Amino acid sequence: MRDAGAMNALPSALGKSLQWSSMSDKTFLLLGGAGLVGLQVARAIAREIQPPRVVIASLYQKEVREALTQLNKEFGEVDWVGVWGDGFVRSEFSQLRRRELLDSSARRAALYDDLFGNLDAAYERARLTQVIREYKPNVIVDSINTATAISYQDAYAASVIAKQKLDALFGELDALTRTVRQMSVPLTLPQGGESHLAVQEAYSREQVEHTLAQLNAHLEALGDLRKPAQNAFETLLISQAVPQLVRHVVLILRAMAEVGTRLYLKIGTTGTGGMGLNIPYTHGEDKPSAKLMSKTAVGFAHTGLMFLMARTPEAPIVKEIKPAAMIGYADISMRAIQERGKPVTRYAPKLQKLNGELILHAAPEEFQERGKLQVVIVDTGENGAFAKGEFEAITAMNQMEFITPEEIASKVVLEILGVNTGKEVLSALDSTVLNPSYRAGNLRRAALTDLARLEEETKIPSVALGQLGPPELSKLLFEAYLLRERYHTLERVLNQRPKKIAEALFAWLKKHPDIKELIVSVGLPILAPDGLTLWRGPQIRIPERADTNRVPLTAENVDAWAKKGWVDLRPENFVVWRERFEEMERTRKGLRGRGSAAVTTEAYMFDEIHIGEVVAWVFNNEAEGYRIK
Repeated sequence: MRDAGAMNALPSALGKSLQWSSMSDKTFLLLGGAGLVGLQVARAIAREIQPPRVVIASLYQKEVREALTQLNKEFGEVDWVGVWGDGFVRSEFSQLRRRELLDSSARRAALYDDLFGNLDAAYERARLTQVIREYKPNVIVDSINTATAISYQDAYAASVIAKQKLDALFGELDALTRTVRQMSVPLTLPQGGESHLAVQEAYSREQVEHTLAQLNAHLEALGDLRKPAQNAFETLLISQAVPQLVRHVVLILRAMAEVGTRLYLKIGTTGTGGMGLNIPYTHGEDKPSAKLMSKTAVGFAHTGLMFLMARTPEAPIVKEIKPAAMIGYADISMRAIQERGKPVTRYAPKLQKLNGELILHAAPEEFQERGKLQVVIVDTGENGAFAKGEFEAITAMNQMEFITPEEIASKVVLEILGVNTGKEVLSALDSTVLNPSYRAGNLRRAALTDLARLEEETKIPSVALGQLGPPELSKLLFEAYLLRERYHTLERVLNQRPKKIAEALFAWLKKHPDIKELIVSVGLPILAPDGLTLWRGPQIRIPERADTNRVPLTAENVDAWAKKGWVDLRPENFVVWRERFEEMERTRKGLRGRGSAAVTTEAYMFDEIHIGEVVAWVFNNEAEGYRIK
């Protein structure tokens, strides 16, 4: 059954008149067409334009086939064609994962050649240009997140690794040089005695043997260090974002000019869902995330290159639509949670005394497994899966908010048909981003209602997964959840002393081991009111240390980590929470007298504790992590 309400369908008269502008468009190529946005674009094109052929191109064979199955059922009159593979590499590498490419010296050399070598040869080999030349599309809609694909190769990490490997290699070379120089220093011994010559000969032989042993050791070490250093250096070279982006744009422009493509429409990205450098959301990196800022830089560099492409002779019409909000959503369901492609296990917590040092990544076999971690989630496509609390926070007013893929698809269709939507970036760079919408606001309520209903049916709270960084988000969500479960309203919390709150929540957790398991299984330890013990699982997300698995436990460290990413049941933490609730209650009571003017970032509009709204308020008012437009 077709989703007739999925987008604002064109009025029939307008649709019929505009279809004449696209009658010559026989073939559409949808890059990323099996994704969250791409699939809705495919439906919208089939419904409103009805082209003879649409080519769905995405990374994985499975997602392409699933998309084709759905689309053939809904729009059987269209000839749906599927292609899959990585469009940023040569054809012979298109079915390989990036790790497989980087682990092979021959493949790294080939990637380097494709990136920095002869353009004509690279053009002939590239997977994307081959697809364009084969199907000769009249219109290309590109919903691949190019900025993510390029920037998340992470030149920052590659630079650090390359420097470490090269420093080790050059250090060994310096040691070898010193040893060789020592061999050229003449041997001198004190004169005197008949045995002088014999002693000198024996000493010289011993010195030579020792020096040769040193040389052999240095040469062996150099042999061990050379390959890792070479691998790291080559990886760094081919991970650079700007050369990849420039070559990608040059290749796709050349292919479109060759086959006579009429229109290239890019669905771009701001990199931050419309928020600024103060964005409190990342994929687990520090704030602000250099990798995330690189994504924004690449996204707008791409916009600049497309701006030039649109002014290039023989180029197609070039347009960009750039959503400035989180895009969602695809599905609401109960599912086993995965992180980095691996299932997350539910663990029973172990009690640990806070003395000595803290092991951040303990052996999982030391903990009792309770099966797979299952949570009610909302699937937002590329952005990942969010628990109810995370979704509520990220879509709250003045946070990232969100826009639906159907709305984006409707703008795409109008732009293809030549209608000026006012949201096309290349025609008005400074004023045409897509902002959060009224429709998404209504659907947010429906999504939260569905999440709450499924949460109630499964009896498993959907609070946070710990994967929408920084970890402080999950910490705040779980602390707000505990306050809600025990006290329900702001007023009841304000009627309690901080010490009483700490004791009550600690006692409540003891009676609810399933909640303890949920919290520690997503990487958040629970600090007891005494500040001396904590419940924990095998993984602790804070502190984030890549260089060591053991960190010293000091009062200062515990305090800093508890504020950053531990569920903190100490009374002093509830002093802070009471201050927050006092301010929320004050602004809430002012809503009636001042009307809409009172609805600001400082305002909290509920007497009950809505955990996502509460955390959004914290980000708005304490972390300065809010959007201004």
